[in-house]
Amino acid sequence: MLIRAATEGDLPAICEIYNDAVANTTAIWNETLVDVSNRAAWLKARADAGYPVLVAVSEDGDVVGYASFGDWRAFDGYRHTVEHSVYVHKDRRGGGIGRKLMIALVAEAERIGKHVMVAAIESENAASIHLHAQLGFAETGRMREVGTKFGHWLDLTFMQLVLPTGAPR
Repeated sequence: MLIRAATEGDLPAICEIYNDAVANTTAIWNETLVDVSNRAAWLKARADAGYPVLVAVSEDGDVVGYASFGDWRAFDGYRHTVEHSVYVHKDRRGGGIGRKLMIALVAEAERIGKHVMVAAIESENAASIHLHAQLGFAETGRMREVGTKFGHWLDLTFMQLVLPTGAPR
């Protein structure tokens, strides 16, 4: 398994993984499918902000997952905090790809001097909550019925990881 920076050539696979999560899971609280041009704009926005988009590539050369982070909130005081996303192809979940992507993403956040990574996880996603806990994330709160998808109210669990950075700048 290779973890590397995403390229434009990876966008069709990223789009497929994203759209499957939209259509079939509560991991993304969006109901609108996207096309490759949408993901190209997203990739450019991440690059312009200095934020990584990583992909996991199988031994066969297939993109089987991706991860990124972006600003947690738009106000200056939050500039040291990022919120991340990690998605794995539907046929490859449960095999450690998400863990490898998360470890690489945390290293990227540390490299660029971020102080906190925030995870916002649908509260019934026990596998994601467990993975984050194993990686040192602490649950900081749950918000009841703040979202909806598939005709159900969804609860949101927040977790955070404090990174070893110096004093705020």
